[in-house]
Amino acid sequence: MSNLQSKAQATRAHIIRQAAAVFNQQGYAGTSMADIMAATGLQKGGLYNHFKSKDELALAAFDYSAQLVQEHYRQALQGKRHAGDRLAAVVNAFCDLMAEPPVRGGCPILNTAIDSDDGHPELRQRAKAAMNAWRGMLRKIVVLGIGHGQIDASASPDAVTTVVIATLEGGLMQTQLYGSPVHLDHARQHLLQYLQGLRAS
Repeated sequence: MSNLQSKAQATRAHIIRQAAAVFNQQGYAGTSMADIMAATGLQKGGLYNHFKSKDELALAAFDYSAQLVQEHYRQALQGKRHAGDRLAAVVNAFCDLMAEPPVRGGCPILNTAIDSDDGHPELRQRAKAAMNAWRGMLRKIVVLGIGHGQIDASASPDAVTTVVIATLEGGLMQTQLYGSPVHLDHARQHLLQYLQGLRAS
């Protein structure tokens, strides 16, 4: 790889990192190219050398944010073998992620799902795919846990998945709205007790 190509890749990565934080905090509609220019320190021509449009940049920025979240969960699950421990690790990882987010502004999946409700169908599909991946991860943990006799056989994988995600995202929404971590802390403690009750006796 030439120095020119390496520099171009580094610039593109820089744009994506900075844009991800802006989009996650201000939303797609609320973010202008002037905002991206201010965040990256680049002129409009410099941005369009790497991205054809604001749409293309927004999709790349969301993919970057979603990958960071997925990697955080992957690391949190390392070494955890019992399904109950794995579910608890996901809950704790979410709360830790929001306390020290890799991308400023909260959960990129929730933010993007709300922001792109009607105005940006392709971005909404990306958010849905990321949510499907999160749901699939949780559901698989429950299914395997039931199969290995670690989770009560009466548990519904789909219901557990919905309850975990809805409680976490609802707790986060209130924490952001009121500017207090207590709401997400309550959600965490409730879910950890709930998940403890799902363990097979």
